[in-house]
Amino acid sequence: IITPHDGAAAAASAEAARAAGVKVISYDRLILDTDAVDYYVTFDSLAVGAAQAQYLVDKASGEGNPLYLYAGAASDNNAFLFFEGAWNVLQPKIADGTFVIKNSSEAVAMQDKATLSRDEMGAIIGQITTNWDFNTAKTLAESNLTATTAADKGDVFILAPNDGTARAIADAFAADSDVASYVVTGQDAEKASVQYIIDGKQSMTVLKDVRTLVADAISAAVTFLDGGTPPQTNTYNNGSIDVPAKPSEVISVDKDNVKAAVIDSGYWPAADFTGLP
Repeated sequence: IITPHDGAAAAASAEAARAAGVKVISYDRLILDTDAVDYYVTFDSLAVGAAQAQYLVDKASGEGNPLYLYAGAASDNNAFLFFEGAWNVLQPKIADGTFVIKNSSEAVAMQDKATLSRDEMGAIIGQITTNWDFNTAKTLAESNLTATTAADKGDVFILAPNDGTARAIADAFAADSDVASYVVTGQDAEKASVQYIIDGKQSMTVLKDVRTLVADAISAAVTFLDGGTPPQTNTYNNGSIDVPAKPSEVISVDKDNVKAAVIDSGYWPAADFTGLP
């Protein structure tokens, strides 16, 4: 079971395992550009992006709402899937004028395209990447806010790719006096972001219960050891082959259901937070 930090760089390890007769399970991130991957254990990354985007859509009203887009690392295939899932939901609302993109000329140039190629997504991500890094995200958000006018702010909507970047971006927007309010997405239900949600500093997160992912990975490994084939409901192309997978479920969490989804489920203990509803 390999959890690749860099999907392409992990190919050599997968090929070494394959050469030794070992089954390779890619965990969370996809190992890229090799046929030496037997199974992929992941959450439904398209569904994650779609849940983030749908939250923004549900909170928006009228036309001309400022939209700021941010993404993960270009080296992570999941970053593309998250963005693709979000774009599929946001694009119709950009095209009809509900949202106006404020921080990516590449996204503006492609805003009438319902479907983007990987290269097109790559061009956008190149402008809005946080590299999954808190400081990079905050610096980029501050730069975006400096480059825009007061008219580009007001009540803003922010697609942030995960919780760490969401908190950094939220802090930057909260510090700008021209930002009246913001709706910002997240992902992973990190403790710090759960507290931010309780405190009203982050709007939502997408819970990907790692207990489910770990169980799925172990189940797949045991199935391989027993000579079987793990269940498949989807495939993910890694640039070389379509890797079989069975994506795990994700849950959208905000202040209204944070206690039920995160505390009552046993994901985090209530004692770790203050001000729970």
